[in-house]
Amino acid sequence: MSATSNIDLEELVKEDTGSLREPRKFEKIIISLVAIGWVVFQFGLLTFIVLDSARIRAIHLTFAIILAFLCMPFLKRKKIKGFFSFLSVRDRIPLLDYIFATLGFYSVMYTVFNFKELTERAGLPSDKDILFGIFAILFILEATRRVIGIAMPVIVILFSLYVLYGSKMPDFLALKNVSMTKFMNQIYLSTEGIFGIPLGVSAGVVFYFVLLGAILEKAGAGKFFIDLALSVFGKYKGGPAKAAIVSSGLTGLVSGSSIANVVTTGTFTIPLMKKVGYPAKKAAATEVAASIDGQIMPPVMGAAAFIIGEYVGVPYIEVIKAAAIPAFTSYFALFFVSHLEASKLGIKGLAPEETPKFMETLKKGFIYLLPIFILLYELVILRHSPEMSAFRAIIFLVLIMLLKHLVNAHKNRESYFLAIKRFSIDLIDGFVNGSKNMISVALACASAGIIVGIVTLGVGGMLTQIVESVSQGNIYILVFVTAFASLILGMGLPTTATYIVMASLIAPVIVELGGNYGFMVPLMAAHMFCFYFGMLADDTPPVGLASYAAAALAGSNPIETGLQGFIYHLRTFIIPFMFIFNPDLILHGINSWSFALFIFAMSVIGGFAFASLLQGWLITKNKWYEMPLLLAASLICFNPKIATTLLNLSPDYRYYFYALGVALFVLVILIQKFRIRSSINLVAA
Repeated sequence: MSATSNIDLEELVKEDTGSLREPRKFEKIIISLVAIGWVVFQFGLLTFIVLDSARIRAIHLTFAIILAFLCMPFLKRKKIKGFFSFLSVRDRIPLLDYIFATLGFYSVMYTVFNFKELTERAGLPSDKDILFGIFAILFILEATRRVIGIAMPVIVILFSLYVLYGSKMPDFLALKNVSMTKFMNQIYLSTEGIFGIPLGVSAGVVFYFVLLGAILEKAGAGKFFIDLALSVFGKYKGGPAKAAIVSSGLTGLVSGSSIANVVTTGTFTIPLMKKVGYPAKKAAATEVAASIDGQIMPPVMGAAAFIIGEYVGVPYIEVIKAAAIPAFTSYFALFFVSHLEASKLGIKGLAPEETPKFMETLKKGFIYLLPIFILLYELVILRHSPEMSAFRAIIFLVLIMLLKHLVNAHKNRESYFLAIKRFSIDLIDGFVNGSKNMISVALACASAGIIVGIVTLGVGGMLTQIVESVSQGNIYILVFVTAFASLILGMGLPTTATYIVMASLIAPVIVELGGNYGFMVPLMAAHMFCFYFGMLADDTPPVGLASYAAAALAGSNPIETGLQGFIYHLRTFIIPFMFIFNPDLILHGINSWSFALFIFAMSVIGGFAFASLLQGWLITKNKWYEMPLLLAASLICFNPKIATTLLNLSPDYRYYFYALGVALFVLVILIQKFRIRSSINLVAA
C-alpha cells in the first residue's frame, strides 16, 4: 500500500461502521449485547411490541447513543499523552464514556420514562424538562461528532444560536427571538424536532434494510456479487472495471453506504483493474463512482430515499419508480465510461483462466439472490410495507444461512452442533455489524431533525427569502445554487443529513419558483434533486471519504482519486437537472411499461452521448466539431422540450424530437467510423 494514501484503511472502514475501538473482551460482550438488544427491540416492533411513535423513536435513538459512546473514542486519531490520554484510548472504554453513555441514555429516555406527565403538560415544559432537553441535545451532538464528524454539530449549533438570538443579527438577517421554552418544546418534547420524521424513518424502515445488508455481507454475498460480475464481463475490454461497476451496483441493491461498498467490492476489483493496466487513481475512481451510486440504486438505495417517501407523502414503491430510470441510466453511462477509458488506454480483459465460470459461480451463490427476490416480490408484487418486506427477507436469509451450515456439515461429516454454533456466530456478527452500521444513520437523522425543527420555528422562511434573493426568482439559477450548496454542505455531512437539510429548506422553493416560471416541477423531482446532490457530495474533494478508502486500496493519492471520481460522476451530475425540467425521467404520470422503457432507452443514449463528450472519445478521439453534436444529442435525449422551446413549438411535439437526438448521436458515430476507415486506407496506400 502506497504511502500516498495517507490513511489507514482498517481505521477508515471502522470509522464508517462506527467502531474505532478494540476494547477488552468483556467490553466487546457489553457492546454486542446492546447491539443485539437493538435488533430484538426492532424485531419486536413488527411482532409483539406496541408503542406510540414518539417512544419508539426515543428508544431507537438511545441505542445509537449508547453504542456511539461505547464504540467511538473522544478523539479518533490524535493521541494525547499525560492526564488526558484516556480521550484517545482504543484498547478499552474509559470511565468517562460509560458516564456519557449513561447520561445520554437517561436524557433521551426521560421523554419515555415521563411520557404521561409530559403529555398532560404538553406545550408547558417545566425547568426540569428544559434541563434534560439541553442535556439530550448536547449528548446527541457529541455522539454525532464522534461518529459523523464536527460539521453536523457545528451547523446545528449555528442554527440554534440563530433562532435563539436572531434579533441581534443585521437587519436583512434579523429574526424574532424564540424563547428557550418554545425551543425545547419544539425540538425535544414534540415530534417536530429530534423525534421527527427522519428519526421515525430510521427506526421504522431503514434499520431493517441496513440489517439485511449486514447479514447478507456476513453470509458471503459480497464476494458472490464480484465473482458473478467477473464471470460475465471479466474477459471483455476493461473487464475488471465493468465487473466493479456491476458488482457495486448489485451490492448497492442492499447497502446504502458508499464507503462500505468501496471496501467490500474494491478490495477485489481495484487490484484486478490495476493488473490489466488501469492507472491506480482511475481504478480507485471507477470503484468510488460505482459505489457512491449504490445510494440511488433501487430497491434499497440510501437511508434518505425512505425519508423522501415520508416527506412527499407517497408509498416507497413510488420512490423506487421515480429512482429507477435515473439510477440505471447513471450506471449504464459509467459502464460506457469504463469502456471508453479501456479503449483510450488499450486495456484488454482478464485471461479466460482468471475469469470465474458463470454457471459454477451462479450455482454456488444463487442462494444469496433469493432474499433479494423475496424483498422485490414483497415490495413490488404484494405491495407490503418496506419494513415488513425487509423483515421477511431477513427471516428467509437466516433460514438459508442455517440450511447452508447444516448442508456443509453433512458434506464434511461434521457435527450438526458445530454447524449450529457457526451459524449462531455468523448471525450474531451480522446483528452486531448491522446495529453498528445504523449508529451514523440514527444520529444523522436525530441531528438533522433538530435543524428541521428550527426551520419550522421561522428560520425556514428567512432562509427561503435569502435563497430567492440570491437566485433573483430565476428557477435556473436556483437549481444551480441548490446543487452548489448541497455539494458544499455534503463535504462534511452524510447523504441523509445533507438531503434532510436541503429538502426542508429548498425543495418547496424549487416547486414554487418552477410554477412561477411556467414549469410544473413535481415535488418528487425537487426532493430527488436534493437527494442526488447530497449523494454526489460523497465524492467532492477535499473530503470524500469514499475516495480515501479507494485510494488506500489502490495506493493512489486521495485528492487525485477524488478529482478523477468527480469527473466520472459528472455523467450523473447532469441527470438531476434534466428530471427537474423533464419529469418523464422519474416516470411522473407515466404508467405504461412500454413507454417507460422507451424513455429509459432515450435517457441511456443521452447518458452515452454525455459520457463521450466528457471523455473526449466515442469510437476514436473526438474532434472539436463533434463536441456540439454530442452535447445536443445528450440534451435532447434527456429533455426533448429543449428543442420545442427553441423552435417555439408546443411541448406536445417533444417526443418527435427524440429521433433528432438519436440521429445526432448516430451521425457522430458514422463520422468517426468514416474517419477511421479513411486513416486505414491512407496508411494502406
